[in-house]
Amino acid sequence: MASNNYLITIVGPTAIGKTALSIKLANAFNAAIISCDSRQFYKEMTIGTAVPNTDELAAAKHHFIQNRSIFESYNVGEFERDALSKLEELFQQNPVQIMVGGSGLYVDAVLKGLDYFPEVDPKIRENLTKELAEKGIETLQERLKELDLETYNSIAIENPHRLMRALEICIGTGTPYSTFKNKPKKPRNFSSIKIGLNADREIIYNRINQRVNLMMDAGLLEEATKLYPHKELNALQTVGYRELFSYFNGTFTKEFAISEIKKNTRRFAKRQLTWFKKDKDTLWFDYKTDVNAIMEEIKKKIKN
Repeated sequence: MASNNYLITIVGPTAIGKTALSIKLANAFNAAIISCDSRQFYKEMTIGTAVPNTDELAAAKHHFIQNRSIFESYNVGEFERDALSKLEELFQQNPVQIMVGGSGLYVDAVLKGLDYFPEVDPKIRENLTKELAEKGIETLQERLKELDLETYNSIAIENPHRLMRALEICIGTGTPYSTFKNKPKKPRNFSSIKIGLNADREIIYNRINQRVNLMMDAGLLEEATKLYPHKELNALQTVGYRELFSYFNGTFTKEFAISEIKKNTRRFAKRQLTWFKKDKDTLWFDYKTDVNAIMEEIKKKIKN
């Protein structure tokens, strides 16, 4: 079943040219594009998330672009469900479809599936957060060691978020967090072809710096000003907005905020590459590679 459908996924660091390539491939295969960028889901965030422009959106059919509001909660598990449902529909029209994005966890969710954990009472997290503040991280680490030694030995226990996530599952279900990991995933009805775009670090960093300047020219400051009253929302804990919020509250100067956006985006690009490089099946190309050369490699992967 999987061999009949192909999902071509384009990955790589931010500002490398994934959008342009995805449109060329979508047109070549008469396919639609699934956007897999967790920041581009939100309609209130346009400039700071580098949403495809009007011409780009018109050049190919896009899904999951500005389809949500920052006031709605939306997580990677819900995206996995929605994207697989949309792909099932799209594959009925065409056996080749395109996915593009820089959010590694969201890409993996669609291609491989996530581990699923039961819902637990949110009060457990509240209590753990309070305990962390009052007694320190070592207390939580000891609790995890008692409840789930396997997870204690395998996660970054100095990371409070991961620590509390494991603990809330242990406490809320009465079952070790580790027992929910690595269960069989739902089989996919497509074969995956991953294309990676890359460049020398200096080129990536220059492209990022240039993009941030263009965002500022396009009105990122005004966009962030409108969003500032909602700065506590999860969707807005994002590079490009956080730094400007610090400018608005007097912590940063405007110039320093812009330099921090550039620095934090460069760090983000580095983390993206680290994540994507883990998949040895990805076909990597220099960002300037002609689309026809990339097409040739894709066609080799697609069975006649």
